[in-house]
Amino acid sequence: MWQPEPGWQRLPGAGPATAGVWSASRAGREVVVKRLTRPDPHDAPGTLAPADVNYWRRAADVALSGIVTEAPGLREAPVLAVEEDDEGVTLVHGRVVHQDAPGPWLAACLGRFAGARLGEHPWLARDQLRTRLGLVAHRGGWRTLARTPVADVADHLWRQRTVWLDRCDALPQVAQHGDPSAANIPGRHADGAVAIDWAHLGTGPVGADLGYLSLAAREELGPLVEAYVEALPPGLATAEQVALGARVMAVYTAVTRLDWALARVADGEGALAGKFRHPSVAPYIFAMQRQVDQIEALLA
Repeated sequence: MWQPEPGWQRLPGAGPATAGVWSASRAGREVVVKRLTRPDPHDAPGTLAPADVNYWRRAADVALSGIVTEAPGLREAPVLAVEEDDEGVTLVHGRVVHQDAPGPWLAACLGRFAGARLGEHPWLARDQLRTRLGLVAHRGGWRTLARTPVADVADHLWRQRTVWLDRCDALPQVAQHGDPSAANIPGRHADGAVAIDWAHLGTGPVGADLGYLSLAAREELGPLVEAYVEALPPGLATAEQVALGARVMAVYTAVTRLDWALARVADGEGALAGKFRHPSVAPYIFAMQRQVDQIEALLA
């Protein structure tokens, strides 16, 4: 059975089939080791479907393919080893030194990356937001939010989700990292940023990556859209198209996260309203409050 080596330091990290992430040293070089565990045939079917956003070994396929080694805007941290066995895959990347970067600069990197040519690999993720909302639908929708003061807003957004997903499907489909939080874009190089955690690499509506980034950015969405559009290849998409893709991704992700956070504490002692300030809930409420303008745009 595979085990981490003595002396490795565990790091935070999650994702499809991720057994763990560690900081280590190999041949005198600081590295990050990520272990992917092969799913059981009885696990969620999406983990075994190459195009599904939750496909278990996409990060390994990305590393082996080299398609983002020299990609515009974003590139993968140096791949030092991809070691496969019967139980899974071990990825070894060079450690990236974290450097804080302003939101518009990160947005511009995503805009440049949107023009990357990824090819026709069967394991590239597709329908990221539609798949995730499909899983929410399987669980009954945003059931906990139905017990809160935003129940009517949440209900309207939920009933209109297929309308917005269809409109996003009609947007230009571009390369997307799939999980472009600031924590996953820690480094810089001469021509852009160095990103980690490529487990959701694929294609999606223009602006969708930007909407995901905006959830934790200090800046409002407007300046981020401007920076993203300026960095896009000429003629790829308009500012209105980018804003739509970003808005839908940001709103539906923020609301889904809030419902998930509330559901975790809902059955505890006391009224649900008294748990809005719970430390595991408050950040998600704040994140949704920051999306008020974007929510109103979808309700209009």
